Amino acid sequence: MNKPRYVLTLSCRDRHGIIADVTTFLAGHCYNIEESSQFEDRLEQRFFMRSQFRAVDDKATDIDQVRRQFASLAAKDGMEWQLNNLDQRPKIVIAVSQWGHCLNALLHKWKEGTLPVEIAAVVSNHEHMRDLVNWYNLPYHHLPISRETKPEQEAKLYSIMEDSGADFLVLARYMQILSDNLCQKLQGRAINIHHSFLPGFKGAKPYHQAYDRGVKLIGATAHFVTSDLDEGPIIEQEVERVTHTNSPQELVEIGHDIESVVLCRAVRWHAERRVLINGHRTVVFRR
Repeated sequence: MNKPRYVLTLSCRDRHGIIADVTTFLAGHCYNIEESSQFEDRLEQRFFMRSQFRAVDDKATDIDQVRRQFASLAAKDGMEWQLNNLDQRPKIVIAVSQWGHCLNALLHKWKEGTLPVEIAAVVSNHEHMRDLVNWYNLPYHHLPISRETKPEQEAKLYSIMEDSGADFLVLARYMQILSDNLCQKLQGRAINIHHSFLPGFKGAKPYHQAYDRGVKLIGATAHFVTSDLDEGPIIEQEVERVTHTNSPQELVEIGHDIESVVLCRAVRWHAERRVLINGHRTVVFRR
């Protein structure tokens, strides 16, 4: 039987020899590095690293002891670090409103085993997606919302995450703005998807606005949720060229496809511990 896969992610002030220290440490405990990536942010003088590894044999040090001993090493450099078991898939809660393209893509990839997460529940302020979620035999929570009930509704959403042990929240075209309070509670633990155009179009029917302006590129952006609307650290983006021959409805269809692809990538990379936050930006160690 294959031994568990672990992943170590870290960031700290850059200095000579960090890679050597980490690899020597893992080798000394009889662990073999299967994949490793690193990045030096020269402007900020900060170093980022992701190492994926397995035990060489039964002589390998127990992983809890590895974690304790690495804490001492990390303290010398003031590292921000995590050591996770990649075979223990993180749990997510998905929030959706009336458009199901992103939700459907996530559910399909989860069902076929290519999205490395466990879906704990789906929440929505509408009933539109209940039949789809029931087909996948997953819990569906209808949480209607109004301006007056927003605090209560968000408290229920957060309670669902806590009770299910969810690691992060995925906003799959959830057309509600999270409060500052919930954004703070979910800092680094919530991913959103939205259309991205040049110029930017906000409000109703953005694809129709894009058509009226003769936009030649449409796309989507997945990012971490912050209290600054749609301005959190970006995880992934994609664009596709369109022409004057595309109707508004065709732009909508193309945009929905891009949104689905981009969100699935972002969720996968975050679940695989490939995304490290670097201030207002991210370091993404893509495969």
